[in-house]
Amino acid sequence: MRIKRYFVYSFFVLFSLSFYSCDNGINIFSTADDASLGSQLNAQVEGDSKEYPIYHGNPAIKNYIVDRIFNHILASSQIQYKNVFSYKLEIIDNDNTLNAFCLPGGYIYVYTGLLKYLNSEAALAGVVAHEIAHAERRHSTKRMTAQYGVAILVNIILGNNPSELEQIAANLLVGIGFLANSRSDENEADQYSFNFLKDTRYYQGGVKFFFEKMRADGLISSQSNKIATFLSTHPDPISRIDETNKRLNGAGIPIKDYTATGEGIYTTEYMTNIRNRF
Repeated sequence: MRIKRYFVYSFFVLFSLSFYSCDNGINIFSTADDASLGSQLNAQVEGDSKEYPIYHGNPAIKNYIVDRIFNHILASSQIQYKNVFSYKLEIIDNDNTLNAFCLPGGYIYVYTGLLKYLNSEAALAGVVAHEIAHAERRHSTKRMTAQYGVAILVNIILGNNPSELEQIAANLLVGIGFLANSRSDENEADQYSFNFLKDTRYYQGGVKFFFEKMRADGLISSQSNKIATFLSTHPDPISRIDETNKRLNGAGIPIKDYTATGEGIYTTEYMTNIRNRF
């Protein structure tokens, strides 16, 4: 099993026995482990053309997103692991999925369905900054530590429980379930998205524009197939609108919604350089 072999390599060669304390819990993984595990999972994602077909259409779309939005956010002084993680953005060719996700170590994937649905650079910047925040806050490996427990992971490292290793490996990339985030993780990623965008050209509340557009289009209440995966991995979109508005109020920033235009939104640029290029 390829995943098992990669996972064994990650644990036994690159895993540190030290405990790493995070702001909201223990993470037995080091940042180097995040980077290594992410690299291996990234190879699995890019090698699974059926589940995660990589977009090979107009290269100008990805180049624009990376140069104009992704790298601009990564230039924020608040990005702690930019020299540790191999930050990379890739597009998955699936118009029926409105979603984005992040692997450990900064490997970020955005679906074409989401890119064709959003209507401004600010909205996409909010989503991208949110996914970067998942990497920066190391949510995936913290969740693994919490799910399997420190004792079990240490036993695996010591070779005392090999059957548990096989089960963990088998569960790593079953669909997209491994990437599901808790409510607290999502709230924290929204907060950090807000913080990161402060250092950019984009409106700080952009992370909520996607939720607002889905609400206006009746997608959240209908739970259509297009957002089923999103809702399973990114809970509570409505309450997250309210939380973002509270952050905007607290910072003295005018509250705008997804229909806004003008400074910090970049609607025309988005339509010209992303949506109309598909």
